[in-house]
Amino acid sequence: MGFCETCLVRNRAICAALDSTEIEALNAIGRRRKLDPGQSLLWEGEESVLVANVIDGVLKLSTGTADGREQIVGVVYPSDFIGRPFGQQTAHSVTALTDATVCVFSRTDFDTFAREHPALEHKLLQRTLSELDRTRKWMLLLGRKSASERIAAFLLDISERMVEPGCEGSLGEAHQQFDLPFSRQQVADVLGLTIETVSRQFTKLKNDGLIDLPSRRTVTILDREALEDRAG
Repeated sequence: MGFCETCLVRNRAICAALDSTEIEALNAIGRRRKLDPGQSLLWEGEESVLVANVIDGVLKLSTGTADGREQIVGVVYPSDFIGRPFGQQTAHSVTALTDATVCVFSRTDFDTFAREHPALEHKLLQRTLSELDRTRKWMLLLGRKSASERIAAFLLDISERMVEPGCEGSLGEAHQQFDLPFSRQQVADVLGLTIETVSRQFTKLKNDGLIDLPSRRTVTILDREALEDRAG
């Protein structure tokens, strides 16, 4: 069964719906690929030739504006699915923010496999609806919330996606520590804020005792309940 046997996200990815025989068939059309930070897997506007499961690492979805700027429109984490099955064109560029490992499939091979395995199609539909819910929440975040609420909600979202339940380690259940996959400028771009505002809000959250910042990229949540209140 190759790399499917040792896949760290098998029970959470879309292939969790498949039995051992189906997993073996899926394994036959897939391959592992490692990405370095800054390396792209898909490019906006190009023919949709690949789809992939994220095994490890964090990647960004981005689109180009008319004046040539990049806008980050989404982030994908381990067990997330990327690419456009049953589509002809890639809607967003997909680029690694950290060292990443993905399980890559030819889109045409994957489309054929999905049509022959209804359980996988059902899982894809569930993922699509979940992503739609996340997008609607993100619209509320950008459209209605203050800078302080945006930063707090952003940190909570990352902590939920990057720290698996039961893996808080010595920090305990109330405290979670993770490394931001973004620079401060990228955080500002994602949240529609200036880098100065982002820096001020991080400092304020630290001074208020909600988080600690052991390094430029590391965040420790000290008071999750208070951070949730701050997020509105």
